[in-house]
Amino acid sequence: MKLLLTFSRKGRADPGREPVIARVVKETGVLINVEKANIDSMAGEVLIDVPDRSADQIRQRLEELGVSVHVMENAIARDEGECIDCGACISICPQEVFSFDEEWQLRVNSERCVLCGKCIQACPHGALSQQG
Repeated sequence: MKLLLTFSRKGRADPGREPVIARVVKETGVLINVEKANIDSMAGEVLIDVPDRSADQIRQRLEELGVSVHVMENAIARDEGECIDCGACISICPQEVFSFDEEWQLRVNSERCVLCGKCIQACPHGALSQQG
């Protein structure tokens, strides 16, 4: 399951100043895959992937440490009424989220998505959007 973490780095006690992900891995024994991270001097946003069976435990512990956690049910949504199956998203996606099936219809494997947004920008019909 994908979890989007956001935190502040403004004060000394803010979670962005501590190795919270490493601490949670050490405490729980659950391996966490960091898929994307945007961190600057004031704040941070990290997309992690954790085993579904451990997601509640990881979410709860991160929240206890002061991290805001948002469960990402479907990272990318496709508006089938707008999509023309052109494949622009296939060529731009670094994670192979998009593919054609045997009938040349676009398929989306949102589990692979790391929220880079390249597909959203590349879609000529605005058929793709980010969901939480």
